[in-house]
Amino acid sequence: MSSTSQRHRDFVAEPMGEKPVGSLAGIGDVLGRKLEEKGFDKAYVVLGQFLVLLKDEELLEKWEWGWERRHQGGVSDL
Repeated sequence: MSSTSQRHRDFVAEPMGEKPVGSLAGIGDVLGRKLEEKGFDKAYVVLGQFLVLLKDEELLEKWEWGWERRHQGGVSDL
């Protein structure tokens, strides 16, 4: 059984609504600012991109955000 971070548990404890992108597990301050600069300011926008990529984690990893592999985990756990 995999464990989830407290941040992830907090995120999924209530509806996504207008939560900022920085509330996603695995998205720190620096990456959050980079995403916001590219127009991905809300968690639902990141979820939308994941769905556009057909829920393919490999495509999400390759997506041009300048992500490091360690950041990817939180997003695909939505």
